[in-house]
Amino acid sequence: MRTTASVLVENFKSWGLEHIFGIPGKAISPIIFELLNYDMEFVLSKHEGAAGFEAAGYAMMNEKIGVAVGTSGPGGTNLLTAAGQAKAFHAPLLIITGHPSLKDTGQAMGQDSSMFGTDLVEMFKSVTKFSARVERGDMLQSLLRHALEKAVTGVKGPVHLSIPFDILLGEIDPFHIEIPEPHQMISPATDEVVEKLNEAKRPLLFLGKGVHSSKAYNEVQQLAEHWNIPVITTPGGKGTFISNHKLSLGAFGLGGTSEAREYLEQGVDLLIVIGTRLSDMSLPDFSQEMYPEHLIHFDYDPTFIRKSINVPTTPVLGDIQSNLTTILKDIPKTNSETFLEPIEMNVINENMPGERMSAASALQALRNALPNEAVVFGDDGSHSFYGIRYFDIYEPGTYFFDDIFGAMGNGIGYSIGAKLAAPEKPIVCLVGDGCMFMHGTEISTAYNYDSPVLFIVLNNGRLDMVEKGMRKMIGTSIGGVYETALDAARFAESMGLEAYTCQHSSDLTDTIKGALHRLEETQKPIVVEVLVDEDEIPPTMGRQ
Repeated sequence: MRTTASVLVENFKSWGLEHIFGIPGKAISPIIFELLNYDMEFVLSKHEGAAGFEAAGYAMMNEKIGVAVGTSGPGGTNLLTAAGQAKAFHAPLLIITGHPSLKDTGQAMGQDSSMFGTDLVEMFKSVTKFSARVERGDMLQSLLRHALEKAVTGVKGPVHLSIPFDILLGEIDPFHIEIPEPHQMISPATDEVVEKLNEAKRPLLFLGKGVHSSKAYNEVQQLAEHWNIPVITTPGGKGTFISNHKLSLGAFGLGGTSEAREYLEQGVDLLIVIGTRLSDMSLPDFSQEMYPEHLIHFDYDPTFIRKSINVPTTPVLGDIQSNLTTILKDIPKTNSETFLEPIEMNVINENMPGERMSAASALQALRNALPNEAVVFGDDGSHSFYGIRYFDIYEPGTYFFDDIFGAMGNGIGYSIGAKLAAPEKPIVCLVGDGCMFMHGTEISTAYNYDSPVLFIVLNNGRLDMVEKGMRKMIGTSIGGVYETALDAARFAESMGLEAYTCQHSSDLTDTIKGALHRLEETQKPIVVEVLVDEDEIPPTMGRQ
């Protein structure tokens, strides 16, 4: 017999996890104490919500699962936002919250998480795939197995278990649960898809972040090349298809390109949608004149199929990669090299002395300075939509951004967790001053736990998307401009980080290249603050 906490942590270790994220509290202290016995690092985050972001980024990069823990009451409620964000990102995240001793349920208790207080099990149900309370030690095995199955199979996502303090301390028979292998679900519609692809005269591929989740990069490229289909991406699908491919038209939606829009305006007979629910972020100004004659929609979840574009639709349900593999099983692989455009360095318009650079030129400078394999996590704001338009992708799976839930500050945590899971990869966080105000203290977590992320902070002293959106709607803005702007460099330096401030694009390129060398030397994060034009209009004004 062993304590429930010991059995739980032993399972964490067997899954290959080296880091658990959270903030201590009495209700979860048995779990934290057990980490010492299994040589696992507890990452002390600065906010439970950020701990959830970090654990989700860790899961996305290690392709297993991430674990975040929070104490009862407010520790749990702070993790709700992280759960909602992980659900939007399809990140397999296990959230464990504490609870005062179960035997005291019904009595007056501090940070009560039962039905008599803040019922975390009920609160987590709408933002997770599974939420339950472990009310006896012998229930842990079955509930943990069910949670893992929900987290990593089908549409991946977060799950939640509430485990009371006395249950964690109680003894149970040891058990071991392996992370389940996802089931390959193949749609019966694959033959119909091949027929429609063969018949199409002017098809178009529309890729969402489900391609990231299924890692179907090669299959999507082979599909496009064999049938010679142009490709556009949603904001969340940025990074699923390389920019220098002859079939790439860039993004559609917020941050989209004129090439993508013009192709749709000229008419499409077959639109192949892969891994996106086609939200308002993906379809701003998508008029009926752009509607295809027929739509093929690949997705695991049928909930939003036929909801946004009302045309005859063939749903292709199941795992995206498995379905595409079935469609391509008799298709010879193409020579991708013949489809690549030469990579040309962008010419950046240098700003005049005393002027701030444009955000567009900042993203071009960032692209020119980073290696092709650098993985960028875009936080929520106009800075990432500038990235969607101006940051070219030369390797798939190197730009991650969520256009559904959009929690400000999420990219900071995701990049920190991702770097801890994959220390060999260059990880960059593209963030704005508003997001830094939200969760910027997590750069201290990156510093303390040797997560050498390069943080690029676009600073224009305002909540840019909101402020510019208000001005478009009513001619002025309320609460969109900071009375005291963030000094991101001094903020970072106060927590021990190296930091630099750039106002000119030529300086920015050199500074980023120098920072990349320093990251390798020090294994500590670095902040590069970019002062950008306060009046520049972001590529986000198409949303109604």
